Amino acid sequence: MAKILVTGAAGFIGFHTAKKLLDRGDEVVGLDNINAYYQVSLKHDRLKQLEGRDGFQFEKVSLEDRDAMSGVFNTHRFDSVIHLAAQAGVRYSLENPQAYVDANLVGFVNILEACRHNNVGHLAYASSSSVYGANKNKPFRVTDRVDHPVSLYAASKKANELMAHTYSHLFGLPTTGLRFFTVYGPWGRPDMAMWLFTEAILKGELINVFNHGKMRRDFTYVDDIVEGVIRVNDNVPQPNPNEDPLDDATTAAPYRIYNIGNNQPVELMHMIEVLENAIGRTANKNMMDIQPGDVPETFADIDALQRDVGFKPDTPVETGIQRFVDWYKSYHKIG
Repeated sequence: MAKILVTGAAGFIGFHTAKKLLDRGDEVVGLDNINAYYQVSLKHDRLKQLEGRDGFQFEKVSLEDRDAMSGVFNTHRFDSVIHLAAQAGVRYSLENPQAYVDANLVGFVNILEACRHNNVGHLAYASSSSVYGANKNKPFRVTDRVDHPVSLYAASKKANELMAHTYSHLFGLPTTGLRFFTVYGPWGRPDMAMWLFTEAILKGELINVFNHGKMRRDFTYVDDIVEGVIRVNDNVPQPNPNEDPLDDATTAAPYRIYNIGNNQPVELMHMIEVLENAIGRTANKNMMDIQPGDVPETFADIDALQRDVGFKPDTPVETGIQRFVDWYKSYHKIG
């Protein structure tokens, strides 16, 4: 049994990760500041599924509060840290860039410093497929250069990877970055397409279809993401003495980067069709131009993940969407 800090425990992926760790018998400290980026009621409802369970403790703390973060690490001794808290969202980074600096840059330094000074055995943290920006190579490989982000959110996640490597190199802190690809599923985020589309279709309202539907996304079901996160957390990276200067994903430091994606991009219009079938209604579509900061396609190469932890996401989008719709109707008490 390990003692693990899960940041963002009231968030979508953090909640599912904490739940699975508890299910297997680990001790979990969940940390979250319950901010109002989306309705806090959903975050509290997620937490209710965790609170009261054996082995779970909750700390309401903001990442950027250095003293409070130090207090958490002084109170507890963690075997590892799974850092999933962040200011999320590509489009919101155009409206409120300071939130990304506070949570994703200042907050990440606080996590790194706390891990360094408290001898944490491994820091696994959320990066994002957004770091690939306008990369033309498909599928996206962790060995690709990712120096041209097209949103501040993506830039903050690339910065996290660089900062983590510095701490791995200077202080021997094992770190692993996980580039998530379009995560969806029960208890998901209300600002993401799956929730927005489901809500609008059920209400008979228009859905905004960006780039006139000419988008492809590597939709990845949340259970697959969590399985990958936990396997990676358990697999502490070792230094690679045969460092390849052209490979950013593994170096002479105890540092790794992995993609976690379904490895099967889905056309946006097909996703909408599957969603319509699951709901039993036809969507009213508002075809729009692509949004600033968006990319037309994401596609994860997961060879490194399969090689090192023996896992490949495999939930078909038809299965995952039906599960999400069933949960959404149950949560909102829709018959």
